[in-house]
Amino acid sequence: MDDREAVEFLKELLSRYSPSRRERGLAAFLAGCLRDLGFEAEVDRVGNVVMYHGQVPGGGGIMRPDVLFLGHIDTVPGFIPVREEGGRIYGRGAVDAKGPLAAFVAALCRAREDLGEMGIAVVGAVGEEDDSRGTKHILPQFRPRAVIVGEPSGWDGIVLGYKGNLSVRYMVSRPLRHPAAPGPTAAEEALRLWRGLRLHVRRLNRGRRGFFETVDLGLRSVNTWSDGFVERAEIRLDFRLPLWLPLERLKHVVEGMARDGELSFAGGEPAYLAPKNTALVRSFLRAIRGCGGRPRFVVKTGTADMNLVGPEWGCPAVAYGPGDSRLDHTPAEHIGVEEFLRGVRVLAEVLRGLGKGSP
Repeated sequence: MDDREAVEFLKELLSRYSPSRRERGLAAFLAGCLRDLGFEAEVDRVGNVVMYHGQVPGGGGIMRPDVLFLGHIDTVPGFIPVREEGGRIYGRGAVDAKGPLAAFVAALCRAREDLGEMGIAVVGAVGEEDDSRGTKHILPQFRPRAVIVGEPSGWDGIVLGYKGNLSVRYMVSRPLRHPAAPGPTAAEEALRLWRGLRLHVRRLNRGRRGFFETVDLGLRSVNTWSDGFVERAEIRLDFRLPLWLPLERLKHVVEGMARDGELSFAGGEPAYLAPKNTALVRSFLRAIRGCGGRPRFVVKTGTADMNLVGPEWGCPAVAYGPGDSRLDHTPAEHIGVEEFLRGVRVLAEVLRGLGKGSP
């Protein structure tokens, strides 16, 4: 797959709209493309595209590839017409995360003659932008020796860690009464939780430095409504968590402040930080330098499937992919053609490097 073929492959993926829970058409198309490229590929029962190269040993229902590339084929909603203009490729998923997936497939095509029987699995997972159901489905099925998670890092960046997350929904109901009556309204009671948690977070962050060490709290939505008899207020909050803060400890604090409202949690992935001193990381360092770059280690405030597979599989792990993550989910999502092709070259050199030794 030469440079132009790689670009056209990415544009084909982008042209197939695939928001979470609507990935079926893209999955069928991608599996067919991979088979046409000479790989063994299938769509599993939850909709993931799973591809193999070389000898991937398995037993007891568990596959043990030398390297597993975990990307995702779903996107957030909002179709962006695909176009190539001014050295950029526009389209939903160009950065997050069809660009990294297309780059890895192109890199594998370029490097496979040098890999012998090295066992490689590629998973284009469904639902990463929703509930990560695709990745949760494959967790017990694989035990790779190394994993590369396909997320934008910039072609010269290596992501080692992501913060954890916890989403909170809190709803308060109160009998409707005259505005002059004493006592808090449902809206005031809901916002009381927000103010209390914001103060708690400030206390937790006291004396801590660096964004990967602090707790982040965002107020995502506030809604109020009434049927003439009962007033209701709902708030949705989002926490981003550092390594040192256990999820259960934070849940206990929220539950203690919520009083008599309806409280529910979602998300709940702990923070994760991968080690630097691994053959996988060293291979990326050599490859980026060999392509003329200065490698950067990156940690992120967001959460990705790396938070799930890193602790579960316990193998060397990085997240990598061409693209600027600041463009994730934006109306102007795009990737530079040269950025994309440099990512392809880096990944091809990483595979060749790993093929000469064990991760």
